[in-house]
Amino acid sequence: MRTYSLTVLLWSCMFHVIHMMPSQKRTNKHSHSERITGLSENGGKTLHRTKRGWMWNQFFLLEEYTGPDTQYVGKLHTDQDKGDGNLKYILTGDGAGSLFIIDENTGDIHAAKKLDREEKSLYVLRAKAIDRKTGRQVEPESEFIIKIHDINDNEPKFTKDMYTASIPEMSGVGTSVIQVTATDADDANYGNSAKVVYSILQGQPYFSVDPETGIIKTALPDMSRENREQYQVVIQAKDMGGQMGGLSGTTTVNITLTDVNDNPPRFPQSTYQFSSPESAPPGTPLGRIKANDPDVGENAEIEYSISNGDGSDMFDIVTDKDTQEGIITVKKRLDFENKMLYTLRVEATNTHPDPRFLQLGPFKDTALVKISVEDTDEPPVFSRPWYLIEADEDAKEGSIIGQVVAHDPDITKNAIKYSVDRHTDLDRIFNIYSGNGSLFISKPLDREETPWHNITVIATEINNPKQSSQIPVFIRILDINDHAPEFAKYYETFVCENAKAGQLIQTVSAVDKDDPPQGHKFFFELVPEFAVHPNFSIVDNKDNTAGIMTRRNGYSRSKMSTYLLPIIIFDNDYPIQSSTGTLTIRVCACDSRGNMQSCNAEAFLLPAGLSTGALVAILLCIIILLLVVLFTALKRQRKKEPLIISKDDVRDNIVTYNDEGGGEEDTQAFDIGTLRNPEAREESKMRRDVIPETIFQIRRTAPLWENIDVQDFIHRRLKENDLDPAAPPYDSLATYAYEGNDSIANSLSSLESLTTEGNQDYDYLSDWGPRFKKLADMYGGEDSDRD
Repeated sequence: MRTYSLTVLLWSCMFHVIHMMPSQKRTNKHSHSERITGLSENGGKTLHRTKRGWMWNQFFLLEEYTGPDTQYVGKLHTDQDKGDGNLKYILTGDGAGSLFIIDENTGDIHAAKKLDREEKSLYVLRAKAIDRKTGRQVEPESEFIIKIHDINDNEPKFTKDMYTASIPEMSGVGTSVIQVTATDADDANYGNSAKVVYSILQGQPYFSVDPETGIIKTALPDMSRENREQYQVVIQAKDMGGQMGGLSGTTTVNITLTDVNDNPPRFPQSTYQFSSPESAPPGTPLGRIKANDPDVGENAEIEYSISNGDGSDMFDIVTDKDTQEGIITVKKRLDFENKMLYTLRVEATNTHPDPRFLQLGPFKDTALVKISVEDTDEPPVFSRPWYLIEADEDAKEGSIIGQVVAHDPDITKNAIKYSVDRHTDLDRIFNIYSGNGSLFISKPLDREETPWHNITVIATEINNPKQSSQIPVFIRILDINDHAPEFAKYYETFVCENAKAGQLIQTVSAVDKDDPPQGHKFFFELVPEFAVHPNFSIVDNKDNTAGIMTRRNGYSRSKMSTYLLPIIIFDNDYPIQSSTGTLTIRVCACDSRGNMQSCNAEAFLLPAGLSTGALVAILLCIIILLLVVLFTALKRQRKKEPLIISKDDVRDNIVTYNDEGGGEEDTQAFDIGTLRNPEAREESKMRRDVIPETIFQIRRTAPLWENIDVQDFIHRRLKENDLDPAAPPYDSLATYAYEGNDSIANSLSSLESLTTEGNQDYDYLSDWGPRFKKLADMYGGEDSDRD
């Protein structure tokens, strides 16, 4: 507070001194052509006036004034003012009337409010003096400036409330970290109010700050991230050059040490022990080891390897990139009986070493790994991965053709039994002795049918049947000469009637199912009975073929149309096999070039007088006759088609003739007297199981016999139908239209209306309307047809 009061006093003295200075200056009233230069709206242009009576200069005002009264700025006065109150002072411009108030009688100017230089540092105003009585302006309007003097009322402010920075660990002293900046709103051109000085309040002795630039630097060497990673530094900015009484501001800087690869990997223990069953397949993981590295990121990445040891060929180690662990795995099959303990030297190395820190030592570490092999009950092991056995085709049943051998690799050496997998030998051609693994034949072999047999032999421990193994056995059947050669195909051989002696008519070859090692060799000759054939001979070509030759000139189909030539074929293997094949030779007609034209027996049919055309005509006549007979039979069958086609149809059947009578006077359409006549003719009966050939038949009229009971007639008809063996075996409906005597309802038919006693009254039909007029005329009138 003492410093603030001193400042106000200093500025007050300065103001009054400056204020007194313009009062000593007066303008010369009689200088009409004086040239002056000042601040005006014309921007420094030369002004001409005939007279000047103002007395002032530039005014200064202190900002942030907090006194009880208004702050006195200065006084405007002209030599035209006689003190009699005739002049009036008027003030215009920036803040006139609101910030600055002028006494119009005396010209005294006061500041009505507290001013802030940071908002506005100077004000431009205009003043003039006028005569109260005449209103004439005694002095021309002129500008003047009120400048606000600064005081230290603003503290320095940093551009950020919080800074974040990083620097690699192990950096040297004086390494720049970050620069902080603070600004002061006070006037930098006046005093030390805006002169800022930086200092560190928190973060020593690790960091320091440059007092003028604000650059933060390291203050200690070899700072380790592994010991401490985060630092918080507080920086102060103070104005007035850092002197007492200056204002200050602070900011916080968070500094992080980043990692460098300055630490090698280290195993936490020098020896590791693992175990593995001997049955573990390759690739089985046995365990994990890990070397610790306090670095992070890629600086902590480790690569594991096996440097030496007696198990380097049996085991392998791979690196888990996620956990940075070394995984020890089985590389080859283990054998407890062969070796029970292995020793490995495992090495862990950084993959990204930093050359700056190599002098600290090698960035790798080693550890000893011991792996013990555990014994397990293993299946039997065959002496070979597969077996190839050869067997003769003519080997007898029970003959031993080979042997397979297996043993128990365990120390116990359990006994083993052998068997054949029957899924590979469905025909049970082979078998094996369970005790020694000898294979023998159970059924005859045939190389031509199956030259190879692929079976599987199983070896099983007797004490532990679950322990078994399989081995493929390939059996090759060796050929023996058990098949005779034969013709390679069926030959259609012919000889021309005009053939000459010594002419080749056919070349034959042979095949053999056997497969001799030296290849096939066939010999051809005629059978001993025809060693010298009168018509044909055979010539062996010595290349497994033979040629058939003619021995005479000319052949006749009329005498002999076909020749049979038996040929013997031999092979050269042991034992020699032979067969006889008969070659059929036809005699054919050929042209002059030897091309066959016809081999048919047509010449023998011509003498009988029947040609081919005659045979074709006879065949056509037979076919036509058969068609006529078939057509007739079908027509008759349609005429006698029964009413009921299916024998399984047992439903009631009604035969409908669609015969409608013409009324009760139409005596020709239907004669009921036939039913009343017990002596009706038998031949007029019609079968009920055959469709009538004539639907509408003219019936004979018979005289009506009155008072004849036809009950006996109906019973006789029923009995005949029941005993008729030709009647169909299903129910039928027979209607005889017979009504018995003494019916309560009497007769309902109009057929006997002629015999009715008395006439009926049909006059009521006239009352039924025009639709029944025709009936009323027919039955209602006295002149009706009944009369």
